[in-house]
Amino acid sequence: MDRIFRKMGNKQEVELESYVKSVLEQNPGVKIYVGSDSQNYATKTLYATTVVFRFKKNGAHVIYHREATPLVTDMWSRLWGELQRSIDVAGYLKFECDVAIEQIDLDLNSDPSFPSNKVFQAAVGYAQSMGYKAKTKPDLLMATWAANVLVN
Repeated sequence: MDRIFRKMGNKQEVELESYVKSVLEQNPGVKIYVGSDSQNYATKTLYATTVVFRFKKNGAHVIYHREATPLVTDMWSRLWGELQRSIDVAGYLKFECDVAIEQIDLDLNSDPSFPSNKVFQAAVGYAQSMGYKAKTKPDLLMATWAANVLVN
């Protein structure tokens, strides 16, 4: 995968496959969560995709990739862009690196009163059809929380 990932905190670059495998080797039982978030700015949309290492006892460690695209004003397209980025990273880890993915966190709300609900069923169905457990709001979503911090 040609995306540049960095450690959250010190921004040190890491190579995704070797870094993930190293963390897993040093920490048996760690679980991998993947998620994305985006934020629109005046002329661009900023996306962040995170890989969260959830340690067995407690604590987590995050690596991320950020990218700016031309402004995506359509909410459906922007939220689908988040989903696709998460699926791409999870798929790379699962199929190319043989790494188990615990879940994909989706920054979508199951409550119909929220705008992101318009994408909810399609996005959850897509993630599940790819073999992933998908979690959404109002559940605790570590990977999308971290991605939200990175785009704001």
